[in-house]
Amino acid sequence: MKGSLAFLVAALLPMAAAVGLPRNEPVPGGVAVIALPATATSPRVHFDGRRVMVVKHAGHWYAIVGIPLAAAAGTEELAVRMAGQRPRQIKFSVLPKRYPEQKLIIKNPQLVNPTSAELDRIEREQAHLRKLLDTWVPDRTPALAFIWPAAGPETSGFGLHRFLNGEPHSPHSGIDIGAPVDSPVRAPAAGTVVDVGHYYFCGHTLTISLGQGLYSVYCHLNRIDVKRGQPVKQDQIVGSIGATGRTTGPNLHWTVSLNGTPVDPHAFLIDTSATSPAVQKR
Repeated sequence: MKGSLAFLVAALLPMAAAVGLPRNEPVPGGVAVIALPATATSPRVHFDGRRVMVVKHAGHWYAIVGIPLAAAAGTEELAVRMAGQRPRQIKFSVLPKRYPEQKLIIKNPQLVNPTSAELDRIEREQAHLRKLLDTWVPDRTPALAFIWPAAGPETSGFGLHRFLNGEPHSPHSGIDIGAPVDSPVRAPAAGTVVDVGHYYFCGHTLTISLGQGLYSVYCHLNRIDVKRGQPVKQDQIVGSIGATGRTTGPNLHWTVSLNGTPVDPHAFLIDTSATSPAVQKR
């Protein structure tokens, strides 16, 4: 078919679940699972200039697309290249979603309004992390099925519009899991440790590459038990919960990044009803 191919992403929901793909929720901060045209070899797909994960399930190719929290509802498109064929565009719909607000009190005012020297440090750290999460790691079978990484309830949801000491800040880029200091933190899926560091906002932080632009980032850790370059298995203990960096208390801040943008980790959880016996309903 020449020109653009229009797909209604919502129609793929039952199919995505049937083949074990991530949860298809094409909203800001969500993941869109988009069927691709039939071809013998893996298509190369880009969204907004970034390379996108492509996987094969039940004989069909699918693009797994992370949608930025700042995206507006409407029509977006993928740029698709297939061997021996002309490039084409596939359109898909981004549906609206409104996230709730959250108000927090941070006792250390410098963690809300850093000094100029601290801002320089923050800018360097954020540039480093952006470059890291934009890095494409080839993997024919990237990890798509996550386990809940710590034995505690979800205390703060993804995408919340946050107010710190009464001041508006960026939306919450992950989820928070509450548990006592030194509670074990486990790898959500098999991958490779690509970064270990201490950052101004995130404290002790661990980043695991899960393949094809999919990353798991753990923040506020008290202890990190793995090293950069080390392969990890699903359910392996990789560290412990802490209260380092900007936080109101001990918790695990968990960010999942896909094609360079934070997405709701629930899209990849194997069984959202069994994440933790004490998970708080939102």
